Amino acid sequence: MSLIQTERLQLRLLRDDDGDAAAMLQLLNEPGFHQYIGDRGVRTLEQAREYVRKHTFGSYAAHGFGMYAVERRSDGAWLGNAGLVRRPGLPSADVGYALLSPFTGQGYAREAVQAVLGYARNTLGLGELRAIVSQGNARSVALLEKTGFQRDGTVVLPGENEQLLLFVNTPQD
Repeated sequence: MSLIQTERLQLRLLRDDDGDAAAMLQLLNEPGFHQYIGDRGVRTLEQAREYVRKHTFGSYAAHGFGMYAVERRSDGAWLGNAGLVRRPGLPSADVGYALLSPFTGQGYAREAVQAVLGYARNTLGLGELRAIVSQGNARSVALLEKTGFQRDGTVVLPGENEQLLLFVNTPQD
């Protein structure tokens, strides 16, 4: 069932079935995911299923939001995920996204981020949102700036060592 729809995409709750687990396993092991987001140590289908249960289902239960599967409406292809994360060390929810490499560079990430922003504001009633980006990830920086985020310094999240770029997106009155 679709939670959010755009012209080309539908975003839905992630599931712990074989289809979503296999897609998440692939996404979590993409070279770009490892480089810019991090290696989550997920190497098997069962580990991917457990990752969805722990991180995604836990967020849905605790916050009423989380990461969502991003699918192409025309054919149902699983492109990646996008959604909202509540991280220690940040004053508000942050927008996250990651696509499988065959689907990058086609505007899907931007469309998904814009849809998540609209859902956060119009359905969830959230105000200020954040985003964090590895310093070398120029494509994500450009995407965030195109979707209304502004640079807001840097941050090191609790328990981490990497200094990340911090962005803020404030509702327009």
